[in-house]
Amino acid sequence: MFTKILIANRGEIAVRVIKTCRRLGIATVVVYSDADAGSMAVEMADETVHIGPSPANQSYLVADKIIDACRQTGAQAVHPGFGFLSENAGFAQRCADEGIVFIGPNPGAISAMGDKIESKKFAQAAGVSCVPGHIGEIDDTAHAIKISEEIGYPVMIKASAGGGGKGIRVAWTQQDVEEGFPAVRAEAKASFGDDRIFIEKFIVSPRHIEIQVLGDKHGNVVHLFERECSIQRRNQKVIEEAPSPLLDEATRNAMGAQAVALAKAVNYDSAGTVEFVAGQDKSFFFLEMNTRLQVEHPVTELITGLDLVEQMIRSAWGEKLAFEQKDLKINGWAIESRIYAEDPYRKFLPSIGRLVRYAPPAEGQHDGYVVRNDAGVREGDEISMFYDPMISKLCTWAPTRIAAVDGMGRALEDFHIEGLGQNIPFLNAVMDQERFRSGNLSTNYIKDEFPDGFAGTEPTATQADILTVVGAAMQRVYAARARTNVAGLNGPVRDAWVVAVGHAKRRVKLAGEETLTVELLDEGRTLTLSDIAWRPGQPTFRGRLDGQAFTVQVAPAAEGFTIRHRAAKARVLVLTPRSAELHDKLPEKQAADTSKLVLSPMPGLVVSMDVTAGQQVREGEVVCVLEAMKMQNIIRAERDGVVKAVNAKGGDPVAADEVLVEFS
Repeated sequence: MFTKILIANRGEIAVRVIKTCRRLGIATVVVYSDADAGSMAVEMADETVHIGPSPANQSYLVADKIIDACRQTGAQAVHPGFGFLSENAGFAQRCADEGIVFIGPNPGAISAMGDKIESKKFAQAAGVSCVPGHIGEIDDTAHAIKISEEIGYPVMIKASAGGGGKGIRVAWTQQDVEEGFPAVRAEAKASFGDDRIFIEKFIVSPRHIEIQVLGDKHGNVVHLFERECSIQRRNQKVIEEAPSPLLDEATRNAMGAQAVALAKAVNYDSAGTVEFVAGQDKSFFFLEMNTRLQVEHPVTELITGLDLVEQMIRSAWGEKLAFEQKDLKINGWAIESRIYAEDPYRKFLPSIGRLVRYAPPAEGQHDGYVVRNDAGVREGDEISMFYDPMISKLCTWAPTRIAAVDGMGRALEDFHIEGLGQNIPFLNAVMDQERFRSGNLSTNYIKDEFPDGFAGTEPTATQADILTVVGAAMQRVYAARARTNVAGLNGPVRDAWVVAVGHAKRRVKLAGEETLTVELLDEGRTLTLSDIAWRPGQPTFRGRLDGQAFTVQVAPAAEGFTIRHRAAKARVLVLTPRSAELHDKLPEKQAADTSKLVLSPMPGLVVSMDVTAGQQVREGEVVCVLEAMKMQNIIRAERDGVVKAVNAKGGDPVAADEVLVEFS
């Protein structure tokens, strides 16, 4: 077995590979850029090598630097993780030429299947059903428009070397192609060093289902069943699960057999994924093959009990697969939620910054479910604008799908992050939706269910009870503390309050100490709050309401608290009866008028400023293009008007909410 492996990647996948290598007794080398100098992966590795500036095209994408690091440290093999050089056939061949083992498929398999254009040509020749499209390179925007019109809108514009949701756009009109084609080409060049583009028909309301395959160097290939990856936003996977709630055994076997046949045809000898687009009628078409480890591989590991990183290492060493297809079984159900540094309340725009607080749920066995959290960050780390905005991958496993979904809901409750925007409330909202819980999924799910973006959810009756009793319990602690700090005050703490959750007010009466009874005076009900885990200053409040466990995020606010349970967040005021009367007479604060301003929705870099002072601009016209985390975002005018001032130019860094353009 290898004695030293170099990991040509960063973040959570570098940490993931290190953990398996440690278990196998293999020393690790991690390469790092300027931005990752103090990272968790660098701290965990046995050796480290600095490979340059923060931009990926000056560090992680430079093959010479990776090869030099192997020579410098004596690493026998390279694990590329995902992204960067993981699907680069030239790099895999370079490793072979240098006598370094590439822990992934052979260069021939990468060339045949890793390139999106070539893979479709190969699949067609092999008789695999493919999505209709243009199989070939595209010269320019005019050529892209011509092809799109021949195929028929809507079409998908995709980078040939793409992955991870980058370099991909859906075009519904000629204007979408005119704007999207150059943007995809620019993203592809920046992220993958390859600006070739192809176009294919976009199938409306499809499901995205992929088959995990695993091969060795002796001609053996098996599949490890499927993953459902239909919950996507901007073509970036958000929630994945294994197995799929769509498939029956016959369809699963048919998809698995096709994936294995395709892998065997290219002598595939590592972990890889054959992706399909599936109809609700269980029809399916080959989409592409990812010749690498997938981000969502943990859900497959949870239902099969296999370590895919270990299997890749063993295959690269030359070992035969230790099992056959008949030995593999699906055990239970697993869900993965990608925790992203993005603000769901602001159209999911990237949110760069420092993890002031980072407290994930405890891994391992819980009440009826198992938690796994793959992360490459710690409290105090910074999420950089140079790389993918993923913070961690939270997974739950349970014997059934609904138990895994319920477990994910509880695990997300227990996940606390401060310092930047994150999508945990949104993920919780999905877990609570009846449509998701029923398994009625499609790649349009987020667009269908959140057509106007995400603004949180209104508290359910149960959540209103939780917010009420938590607010009252917290106020009781603060009131008791205040009395002990004032000389001469004796007697019991007030037990009668008016709790306002948003605009709804409820009269309550509290009794008890470690376990509280909260009487809802106007409703004839009494709630029991037990197992309280909170003290002033803590950002989370845990407890049981009438025996049901919950966790809420809490923070002090003017006159009360801001409390969030899952996707329901409210300002909770706990008032004396007299204060409640007076509070109704206070005028509400008016929000500032920003209708004449174009604000930067995120921190990033201005790629281009497309308007000038004095220019007449119509609603919907492009004002500027911003780049953050390798994604280009088109900022459009939200109203007609004349530009009064332009406050930024191409190449300028800007902060969130910075004024870019002013209208007269």
